Amino acid sequence: MNRPPNAQLTHFGFFCQNLDAMVEFYTRTFGLVLTDRGDYYLGGEIAFLSRNPQEHHQIVLASGRPNELNFNPINQISFRVDDLAALRTYHSNLLRDNVPLQRTITHGNAWSIYLFDPEGNRIELYTPSPWYIEQPFGVPIDLTLSEAEILAQTEKLIHDDPTRVNIQEWSQGLKAKLFN
Repeated sequence: MNRPPNAQLTHFGFFCQNLDAMVEFYTRTFGLVLTDRGDYYLGGEIAFLSRNPQEHHQIVLASGRPNELNFNPINQISFRVDDLAALRTYHSNLLRDNVPLQRTITHGNAWSIYLFDPEGNRIELYTPSPWYIEQPFGVPIDLTLSEAEILAQTEKLIHDDPTRVNIQEWSQGLKAKLFN
């Protein structure tokens, strides 16, 4: 059997009606820390929460959930893959299988493929990069390039960002927020 590369479920993203109340609930109730918050490309705001110093976010909250019951509040279901090679393998396999992709981007702190399942739920396959930069950040990236080219292109995109740090440095800062 030809098995796909490893992918681990790591975070959920969902739409909400009151972003401030949701952030307050998840930080107070579960001890998550707000890692970033900003304008969302679909409109409104997006917030990222984590309780793991190795994960930028475990919950993504996006404003914009309407009151209608027929709206799917799930923003995305995210799977972490082992490395850039595995993400590129998924990309090749999805293209081979004619699975429509929403987008392939770099977040600066990760590389991602976004697609939809047969019932319209958005899925993200991603792997972390060696850097942190403030989120949200998303620039299209060509995953058919070599790993070296993808790394170089991402580094060039984030080189002058004043929030850029090595991911281990960022992780230590989050660890201090979580455990102090």
